[in-house]
Amino acid sequence: MNERASTPSVVRWNEVREALARAAEDAGRDAAEVTLVAVSKTFEAEDIAPVIDAGQKIFGENRVQEAKGKWPALREGRPDLELHLIGPLQTNKVRDALRLFDVIETVDRESLAAELAKEIPKVGHAPRLYVQVNTGEEEQKAGIPPGEADAFIRRCREVHGLAIEGLMCIPPADEPPSAHFALLSKIAKRNGIRILSMGMSADFEEAVQLGATHVRVGSAIFGRR
Repeated sequence: MNERASTPSVVRWNEVREALARAAEDAGRDAAEVTLVAVSKTFEAEDIAPVIDAGQKIFGENRVQEAKGKWPALREGRPDLELHLIGPLQTNKVRDALRLFDVIETVDRESLAAELAKEIPKVGHAPRLYVQVNTGEEEQKAGIPPGEADAFIRRCREVHGLAIEGLMCIPPADEPPSAHFALLSKIAKRNGIRILSMGMSADFEEAVQLGATHVRVGSAIFGRR
């Protein structure tokens, strides 16, 4: 038996997949409609490899520099892997991010939208883009306030020529997440957006019930950092 198949992270990964499937079934949804993004931030390549070998293809990282250090080697011979940036993106890291990531989930301000629009033609690679919405309007958290989201999405599309495919949110830790998930869904519908990245280790099942198409699960798979 492959030792990697029974590592704690692989066992937990299977448990998360089963919980996700149950949540989808309870909501009357097809589990295939919900994409599991395994959040591998702060974990080393040797921690991630067993989960890749088990069949996980989509991963999330918070920092460009950290991803740059481990993912090129992990992706060698694995062309079907997909990498999402789920942390804040500094404008001076845009070129590196465009080369590394297939999806950038954290488009959250005008200056970043402008830099992406400038650099995408130069790099020749256009990742799929999501707007991060700060549904709780928390000062310490990145994201566009909900009241400004429609106008920002429109500017991204019409002024900067960016194809915004999804929305992402991180609800306040001390509030029930359901209202925030529902708010993100309403903003998405108004703007013709289908992809909703919402729900993490503690609340992904509730997010699935409320329409998440992507859930970002880290500690429930890899353990505590």
